[in-house]
Formats: sequence, structure tokens, C-alpha cells
Amino acid sequence: QVQLVESGGGSVQAGGSLRLSCAASELTYSRDCMGWFRQAPGKEREGVAVIDRDGSTTYADSVKGRFTISKGNAKNTLDLQMNSLKREDTAMYYCAADRSWCPAIKFDEKGYDYWGQGTQVTVSS
Repeated sequence: QVQLVESGGGSVQAGGSLRLSCAASELTYSRDCMGWFRQAPGKEREGVAVIDRDGSTTYADSVKGRFTISKGNAKNTLDLQMNSLKREDTAMYYCAADRSWCPAIKFDEKGYDYWGQGTQVTVSS
């Protein structure tokens, strides 16, 4: 059973930075689609960034230029560097993965079989 464990969440002031990490058992980003989603209170979960098997990346418009998804130091880890954080970035952040190419609609949750438990990010003004 594939397990995803997120870390790195916390509280930060607007304009600050956080780095999230996802440790994935059995998966490697070279063979699998991996990404980050988030869910704010009272809102539906939304895609943030994904990285496909070939290393191509896709970002939500709301985070372009501020967030960077990348491979971690270990082959089975995934990072999300978040800079210039805004209050509206406050959410539970989830790591997701699938043992195939990313879905054609990159943020289609049905295309991801594995999910972590989430890590909370809170941005205050």
C-alpha cells in the first residue's frame, strides 16, 4: 500500500515562505505523477501544482510565480516551495500521487489514487 506523508506546514505571516515535503513509499517521481492539492475551510479541494513522469510541471494560476514544485533530495520525496504567501493560501495541503502519467486535466482528483493526510498552512496578515 502506497503511503504519502506530508510535512513542513505551519503558521507564517503574509509575505513569508514555507517549504512542504511529501515522503512517498514505493513511488518515485520518475515513474509516477505527483502533486499538491489544498482545501481551505468551506471550500472545495483544488489543485496547486503537479509534476509529471517526464518532469513537466503545471501550476494553478493563483500560485504561479510564487510556488515551485520540485523533486526532493531523495528520489521518493516531493517538495513545494511557497514564497510570498498570502492569507488566501491558508489551507490544508495534500500530497497526491498516481502510478501513471498525470491525468489530461492535471488537477482532476479522480486521476490520483493515493493521498496523504495533509499538513496545515496558516498565513496571517
